[in-house]
Amino acid sequence: MDCGHTWTTDDDADKCVCPKCKAKLEVQRTKRQKTMSSTYFSVLTERKGLQLMRAYQMKAYYRKGQKADIYCWEVARYWMNEKGKVEVMARKRTMGIYMDTFCYDSDIELRKDNTTYQHIASFPVCPDMKVIPQIWRNGFDGAFHGIEPLTLFKAMLTDHRIETMMKQCRYGHVRHFIDHPRHLETCWNAYKIANRNHYLITDIGKWADYICMLVEMGKDIRSPHYICPDNLEAEHDRISEKIRAKKEKERTEEEIRKALKNEDKFKEMKSRFFGLMFTDGNIVVRMLESVREHVLEGKAMHHCVGSGTHYSLNPDCIIFSARIAEQRVETVEFSLEQMKVVQCHGLQNKDTEHHADIINLVNSKTVSLPLSFMSRGAEKKVAKKPSFPYLRCLQNNKGQPKSKGLSFIHKSFFLFLGR
Repeated sequence: MDCGHTWTTDDDADKCVCPKCKAKLEVQRTKRQKTMSSTYFSVLTERKGLQLMRAYQMKAYYRKGQKADIYCWEVARYWMNEKGKVEVMARKRTMGIYMDTFCYDSDIELRKDNTTYQHIASFPVCPDMKVIPQIWRNGFDGAFHGIEPLTLFKAMLTDHRIETMMKQCRYGHVRHFIDHPRHLETCWNAYKIANRNHYLITDIGKWADYICMLVEMGKDIRSPHYICPDNLEAEHDRISEKIRAKKEKERTEEEIRKALKNEDKFKEMKSRFFGLMFTDGNIVVRMLESVREHVLEGKAMHHCVGSGTHYSLNPDCIIFSARIAEQRVETVEFSLEQMKVVQCHGLQNKDTEHHADIINLVNSKTVSLPLSFMSRGAEKKVAKKPSFPYLRCLQNNKGQPKSKGLSFIHKSFFLFLGR
């Protein structure tokens, strides 16, 4: 405490009032005998027609039973002319990651502005202030309305739009447009039209976002029909959904465009299976016969079957779409090597009530597929383990020069097998 007074109380409250200096205090239960606190504050004044902000650092050292030792140093000065140009004079700072690293014995000299000085200038301002007449002229009313003083003064002196809103006492709009300069550039003409039509903007953030979406959709933002909606929230959600659908369509078309590069390879690999379809009278399971269909299936069912080429160009699997009354139910992955269903999932990879029926339908109908439907991987597997010892011998001697006798036996053997 500043006065150093001590007393004992039985009250277990989190806040109290000092009986000596009547200061409102927050109780902290600790065994520490001493502590230190540091803060910054600013003073606004004018000097020779220039706006001056003087930033001070104040440190207080406390010890139990003693008065606080308080020290105060001026660390920075911001100068601003009537055109909003700013220069900073400050003490030198040492290297380090902390903000309080000033060389207190250094002179206050002209220095390059940085985030540390800007952060210090954002601390509270003493109420007794002096402001140059140009700032009062441009709409300043003595309050900062949640905006940093230097930021507000510079905007008022350099941007006539901020000056207009300040004079209209639309401080919430000023705060939003200072924080979002892109919105100010996009929405200013629409903002003026809304004012002329006496439209009350209750939520400036949502309204500015709505105007930016209208621009993205190519709408006329000079028309009061669009910029002055009766129900801002409903119109904002409607146009947002349109933009989401538009971007989703563009992403799908881009994925299809990239996937179509593999269409010929897909047809060469899977064309022998085209036309496969199974049904039990209710569920219809048909093969996806193009890369485009794979992408659309993945988008519709919100899973990864259309992402990349893992499924469409995999020689050991076929992808089916299970539908009821032309409505997608589940997507089926059938393995040609295992000759069974290995995956079957519905929307967002969740199983539906028809899950077991679809798997049983596909597995039962594929039992009778001819051997020519086997994958190339399975054929290679058979070729690696020949059934006849002589064929193993031929495989082991692959790449070695063959004699005429061996060639004769080889041809005779296959003539015998052909019988």
